Amino acid sequence: MTIQWFPGHMAKARRQVQEKLKLIDVVVELADARIPNSSRNPMIDEIVSSKPRLMLLNKADLADDKKTSEWIHHFQSKGIKTLAIDAQSGKNMKQIVSGCQELVHEKWERMRAKGVNPRAVRVLIIGIPNVGKSTLINKLAKKNIAKTGDRPGVTTAQQWIKVGKELELLDTPGILWPKFEDELVGLRLATTGAIKDTIINLQEVAVYALRFLSEHYPNMLKERYDLSEIPEEIVELFDEIGKRRGCLMGGGLIDYDKTSELVLREIRAGRLGDLTFESPSDWIEE
Repeated sequence: MTIQWFPGHMAKARRQVQEKLKLIDVVVELADARIPNSSRNPMIDEIVSSKPRLMLLNKADLADDKKTSEWIHHFQSKGIKTLAIDAQSGKNMKQIVSGCQELVHEKWERMRAKGVNPRAVRVLIIGIPNVGKSTLINKLAKKNIAKTGDRPGVTTAQQWIKVGKELELLDTPGILWPKFEDELVGLRLATTGAIKDTIINLQEVAVYALRFLSEHYPNMLKERYDLSEIPEEIVELFDEIGKRRGCLMGGGLIDYDKTSELVLREIRAGRLGDLTFESPSDWIEE
């Protein structure tokens, strides 16, 4: 699945970020804990250059805890301080402020030595669409400042937001890359809802998701759809789920589009359980 998608506002967002970096103390990079590497923009390392960085694995409540621990170890082994959070419920949110302060501690000490009182830490929040940036900002600011939505691309401009006296946040539109050259990356992003459903083939994405679940989370799949066994043929698996969930057309035929929508909707909502669609070892192999 090759997707070409680079709207003008995303190119503009990249320029805006690069212009603002001189004002920034810490970059907070937000990724989806279910696909920690696929939900990172390959351009981010280049864009943020040598700024101190805090990696947040959001939606950790929907991810496999064991895999999340592996990813935290992976990023921290690369020198990137990493936290697992859930912006929706507020899990581990207090650690974000202290984490940012820790990253500027030496800089602030140098300022104090010169007789200058440190100001609020200026933080850039960056990530691809639909990883939860607006929800995170609203939770940190304790009010609805940033627009939120369950579809990618809700944030379309950048704004400064104060978080108490400790932080000043710069929100930016989500930035995606021009082309998904790795088919698996596109499929993972589509499965978790980071790509608009209107520009993808939902059946193709559902086939990927069901095959992945059959291999890695078979018990969750069987329990959710009341299956005694998982059929080897993917069409048969679609048929079983479609029958059990009433995704039918005239004559009792299975509506594969409706079945695909159902499966993806339930995966994204966590109805099957806590799922992670990639491991650090996958990227070494790939």
